[in-house]
Amino acid sequence: MRKIAVLTSGGDAPGMNAAIRAVVRTGIYEGMEVYGVEKGYEGLIDGELRQMTVSSVGGILHRGGTELRTARSERFMTEEGRKRAKTMLETFQIDGLVVIGGDGSMRGALELSEECGVNVMTLPGTIDNDLGYTDFTIGFDTAVNTVLSAISNIRDTSSAHDRTTVIEVMGRHCGDIALYAGLTGGAEYVLIPEAPVDVNELCRKILQGINRGKKHSIIIRAEGIDITSQELADTIHDRTGLDTKIVVLGYIQRGGSPTARDRMLASRMGYKAVQLLKAGSSSKAIGITGNEIVAYDLKDALEFKREPALELMDLANILSI
Repeated sequence: MRKIAVLTSGGDAPGMNAAIRAVVRTGIYEGMEVYGVEKGYEGLIDGELRQMTVSSVGGILHRGGTELRTARSERFMTEEGRKRAKTMLETFQIDGLVVIGGDGSMRGALELSEECGVNVMTLPGTIDNDLGYTDFTIGFDTAVNTVLSAISNIRDTSSAHDRTTVIEVMGRHCGDIALYAGLTGGAEYVLIPEAPVDVNELCRKILQGINRGKKHSIIIRAEGIDITSQELADTIHDRTGLDTKIVVLGYIQRGGSPTARDRMLASRMGYKAVQLLKAGSSSKAIGITGNEIVAYDLKDALEFKREPALELMDLANILSI
């Protein structure tokens, strides 16, 4: 394999730059020409490719976002758009493609592989940690630590005002950010899409805390649960009489310098992607199981059912009594 390309697609995630760096430098080390695709699949369709050098990825390891930028491409969702993407790869004589992104990006890569015969390696770049074939995704650990920092700051002011605070975090279908941050941040209650919401239990726990002298409570709500943050805050106020505020963290969770864990994960996965391309492997999804970097058939990986870590919910409930 002589020429490969790398792109980032969908929502950005801290650690994408570390993955790009690993792909570029490993590819060059192995004697390949490596091209970066600007703005994901959209840029691929438009031929926005540039040859990368060792210096191209200097100084990006610690940066959030993505050096190659990213975009969501409606054109790539069409057969015509994917054929044009294939034509661009042929024009630049690209033999293999590395795609860094989430579920939607990986499904796009599968269609490109099956319809157009492109050899694609995918890396799970998403803060949501919502892919069933891998224990963790690139960006998840950083997002959790960002939320954790916010919890600590919010707890200070909540305690000063005897206040209950509902913190809304990302997680439309997967509650891992809420769960991991709530457990490690000492939240009184965590609400995630994978578990039923029991408002009675929530208010009962808050009142029990007050009865033993507690002055504040932190509630972590994943955005995907049925009850809105405002409805939840209103219910808590009505039933407990406590001043209840809402903090929506939003896109702050996507940014920031990636943690050492995310940099390591992205670097190992990027290296693995290039080694598989060098070996002539068919399209694969790269992940981590335990501490081992693994690679599954891309189609099989997307069929893995993600099992929520409900034992961590039990632990969070026990430790927050």
